[in-house]
Amino acid sequence: MEMKLEVVVIPVADVDRAKSFYEGLGWRPDGDFVVDKGFRVVQYTPPGSSCSVIFGTGVSSAAPGSAQGLYLVVTDINRARAELRDRGAEVSEIFHDVSGVFDRSGTEGRVPGPDPERRSYLSFASFSDPDGNGWVLQEITKRFPGR
Repeated sequence: MEMKLEVVVIPVADVDRAKSFYEGLGWRPDGDFVVDKGFRVVQYTPPGSSCSVIFGTGVSSAAPGSAQGLYLVVTDINRARAELRDRGAEVSEIFHDVSGVFDRSGTEGRVPGPDPERRSYLSFASFSDPDGNGWVLQEITKRFPGR
């Protein structure tokens, strides 16, 4: 049976500020549902993604900004970084991990520049939304077999 990731909840302090940020990135607004004073759900989808994010009031008990390691896969990290910067996001410089395997949490092990061999899966950049929820761009130019 197929199982597809559909929605990721991100905790925010100010719903309208988050709406403005994600819309500014060019993400598709899918809905803003106000059920009552204590429950509002807002949904946005990154361009080309099948998975959306939701945030709002009464949606999550997690602390605003506590979602980390939210990966956005791109085929051209330079272009994606430039586009996000043009749209107002503060995106890090491109980096790879000293281990040559996978980006760790935080900034430990980061080496400036893309993967020296430009291998798929191994070049990254990062940014945060206004609450500090952490996003990582990962360049994938060729998928592993079976993907």
